[in-house]
Amino acid sequence: MKLNNDMQDLMRKAGRLLQSGPKGIAANLIRSVLQRSLPGAAPTSDRPVMKDINPPPAGRELPPTPQGAPAPDIPAFVADLLERFGVRQPAATPAQAPAPATDERGQFLPGSLSNAAGTRQYKLYVPAAYTGQALPLVVMLHGCTQNPDDFAAGTEMNAQAERTPCFVLYPAQAKSANGSQCWNWFNAIDQQREQGEPSIIADMTRKVMADYKVLPKQVYVAGLSAGGAMAAIMGSTYPELYAAVGIHSGLPYAAATDLMSAMQAMRSGMNETRSAQSLPSGTRPIIVFHGDHDKTVHPRNGEQLIEQHVRGEDPSTTENGRVPGGHAYTRTQHQKRDGSPLAEQWLIHGAGHAWSGGSSKGTYTDARGPHATREMMRFFATQQG
Repeated sequence: MKLNNDMQDLMRKAGRLLQSGPKGIAANLIRSVLQRSLPGAAPTSDRPVMKDINPPPAGRELPPTPQGAPAPDIPAFVADLLERFGVRQPAATPAQAPAPATDERGQFLPGSLSNAAGTRQYKLYVPAAYTGQALPLVVMLHGCTQNPDDFAAGTEMNAQAERTPCFVLYPAQAKSANGSQCWNWFNAIDQQREQGEPSIIADMTRKVMADYKVLPKQVYVAGLSAGGAMAAIMGSTYPELYAAVGIHSGLPYAAATDLMSAMQAMRSGMNETRSAQSLPSGTRPIIVFHGDHDKTVHPRNGEQLIEQHVRGEDPSTTENGRVPGGHAYTRTQHQKRDGSPLAEQWLIHGAGHAWSGGSSKGTYTDARGPHATREMMRFFATQQG
């Protein structure tokens, strides 16, 4: 469902007020839009709450909320905009860094990267097997309210890096850039090569490649939710840097250019006119995971990600399966004309907005789904520049 004309008018008025009018009035206008447009949204109070992703599956306790992360009901990037209007969110309990898995024998090192677009912290996992030989590099972009430690614990990518040796880079979004620690995938400036956050992530990737022996044709980027949307941007704007892209519960490249179009895309998918636009040349192969019960980022976005990369004449195969004691899924593989992998889509039946097959040591995971981390690494291994 799309925002109707009244809601669009309200959002335009709120945007104008952001520039020149009383912030309280603008915030109230946005609350009004949220109450009308979000599924099941309750009337907002003077201290708005939000969520970017669904709670964990039934039977599991909600993990600690990272410091400053908002509570449920509206998308994280909207809550961040409200904070810019001067409407503050309730304080949250600081989260403790998850304990590393017992099979993570390598080093998890902190770092920082600065360029003209800003400064971001990161963590880099160096597997125990590294003794100076060249290895692949996987860049992992966390979702809203997450951080590198949390994302590493939930995806278990560091443990995977011990089984199939590679470096794993986790850029960290700064609260000064987004109060909910979302990557700003919906800002036009942050969808461009050598601009905004893409430039920071690309320079961070290059820094690791300069500091360690990295196989230059085996560098990959993946992400969840807002991080998945940013991974799509990175693969589209830096095809010479990343050999393949993994997107979990994310959105297509340039799915939105402002708040209103972002809300529309999250609710019902990317605008079809924008979806029909071609990607930058040289876009890399992708693997996409999405739950068909995702109430935060509509599953249509996963389909549109595939549509951006696949042509009608590209051959494909589809299979259905089920994780023992867990979710059923539909897996569709698309090939290039020479038979090499082009795109792979996993639609997970009954799953919400959470990393499939992930660990409860991190937030927003669903252990009942197929193992997204392992399957992404398998797909990445088929793409070597």
